[in-house]
Amino acid sequence: MNKNKVLTLCWMIFLSSCSPFFRVINYKPSNRVSEINFLDKQITQAYRFYYSDTLGNKYLRELRKNYGLDTLTLNLPNEIEKIKTILHWSSSKWKHNGFNTPSKSDALTILKEASAGKQFRCVEYGILAASSLNSIGIHARVLGLKTRDVEKVKRGAGHVVAEVYSQEYSKWIFIDPQFDVLPTLKGIPLNAVEFQKAILIQKQDIELVNSEGKVDSDFSKKYINWIGKYLYFFDIKFDQRNDFDVDEKDYNGKTSLMLVPTGVDNPLVFQRKYKIDNCIYTNFVNDFYIKPN
Repeated sequence: MNKNKVLTLCWMIFLSSCSPFFRVINYKPSNRVSEINFLDKQITQAYRFYYSDTLGNKYLRELRKNYGLDTLTLNLPNEIEKIKTILHWSSSKWKHNGFNTPSKSDALTILKEASAGKQFRCVEYGILAASSLNSIGIHARVLGLKTRDVEKVKRGAGHVVAEVYSQEYSKWIFIDPQFDVLPTLKGIPLNAVEFQKAILIQKQDIELVNSEGKVDSDFSKKYINWIGKYLYFFDIKFDQRNDFDVDEKDYNGKTSLMLVPTGVDNPLVFQRKYKIDNCIYTNFVNDFYIKPN
């Protein structure tokens, strides 16, 4: 495990958990992992998610060619190894900085500016990993995570990762490219909702993996204890395409779908002052995990 990743995680854990005072004044989110439930039958046919045509997409061809992603994954034995290789590659492009943003929020711009020495947030790791996976023909999407006290706290209420649709496992699976980890339970990769449930009831059986194999156990424990609080509200954009010459697709004027636990109010504010006004809300987990076309 990269030393910088360890130091970053330790610092983030320190900021979020060391001081009860910060939690009392709702400055930082609570670390408590709560039981959450979703409805699991309905699939709303009207929801459509849009992904780039990887073979016909000029932008993704440029990303794949300029950074040798097809060569990087050419001789790997299966899909999951390709996913882990792109995960590791994305994780290695810069050191995390939670305050910097690129001039444009796309993979080519992010990589160009990172090569010039800029460092970026978890958001940019998610964008890079998802775009890079899409460029080699594996559907992926940027996934926003929010804590249960997202409306009340002033800092640290969100984290951004990615999810990948695996044809091999016929399911979406969670990856965190900031930390180069993919969670598994008894050898099966987990999506974000499954990961949350496993942390609550089977924490000791979770294994984090990457292209180098199993992640160091000490780092794994720290990461699992840290990430749990973020696995409460989940949101994705309806339009995951990289085509800059097409209009962004939405649903009834909203650009994102947020998965909300049953019996919980829809969050309308992020960190006390930023309106959440771009989301359609659902309690149906199957709406959120529709197989990509």
